[in-house]
Amino acid sequence: MSVKAKRLLKKIISYAGLFFFILAAGMLYWQLRKYSLGDIARALLNIPKYNLLMACVACFLGYLSLSLYDYLALGYVERKVSWWKWMLAGMLGFAISNNAGNALVSGGAIRYRLYTRWRVPGGDIIKMLTFSGITYFLGASAIAVIGYFLVPQEMFQNSIGIKGLFGLCLGLLLVYYGLTLFFRHKTVKIGQLLFKVPSTRTAMIQTALGITDSVCAGLVLYFCISPYISMPFAVFIGLYVIAMGAGIFSQVPGGIGVFESIFMVVLPDDVDKASIFGALLAYRIIYYLLPLIGAGGLFFVYERWLRARMKRWLAEAKQKLPNLSFPHKKHNLEDKK
Repeated sequence: MSVKAKRLLKKIISYAGLFFFILAAGMLYWQLRKYSLGDIARALLNIPKYNLLMACVACFLGYLSLSLYDYLALGYVERKVSWWKWMLAGMLGFAISNNAGNALVSGGAIRYRLYTRWRVPGGDIIKMLTFSGITYFLGASAIAVIGYFLVPQEMFQNSIGIKGLFGLCLGLLLVYYGLTLFFRHKTVKIGQLLFKVPSTRTAMIQTALGITDSVCAGLVLYFCISPYISMPFAVFIGLYVIAMGAGIFSQVPGGIGVFESIFMVVLPDDVDKASIFGALLAYRIIYYLLPLIGAGGLFFVYERWLRARMKRWLAEAKQKLPNLSFPHKKHNLEDKK
């Protein structure tokens, strides 16, 4: 591929997110045109406190699962760090990437900053990011495949896009598991890095972890939206992952707008769309905003603690250096005399 073609492809990808965001915003406006901001605010405030509490618990469990991505990835590159370090890096990395999008860049930057301090080489960090990305897509693909059979087909009116997503996810699962079966313990060279093909057991753990993460994230929205709609959780989680997958492929940060639009479109017309949008807004606050504030606060505390410790080390070093160097200087002066 020529340089011009690569630049054109990068521009198309970068503008694709803007295109889908505008399209989703238009769809949201059409769905909510009959409702006022007051209707949406009342729907948000009318969510029972118990449901909001359970949504927060599910959110915590979800981010705990996300932090285990880093633990599993550290095992893949055969590195060890303290438990609180991989938990901090995992939660903060995903809190940033979930809000900013482009997980490899946004979440990867903060992980690179942290793991290099903890003496993990840059090449291993890239391998960890790749491994964690595969873990997420394995879990999401598995639920999307299962959800395709759980969600009633009439909800999507036999959409070609949903069938295409199902085929893509099924193909990804088959290819990955095929690699682990026939090329286990082999290595693949990409650039200057050697990636080890994981075992089938590791692939199964990745898939289970990815499913757990997606189910916990889905529970956050389910607790927020269940007061307004009656839907079996098995059907809901399939719909959730399909909507989330569409949001990811849209390249819009957090899938904002695209994710909400799919829910608005597939739900029956007699459902109060203002209430649904209020529940979606509560989900955004709990699953995206609160973890970013919480993990960001922990990172700020860690940075302040690390800076204070560095200052203490420097002060101690300055006190010791004169005592070590002064006798030598005094001896040299006496020799000169």
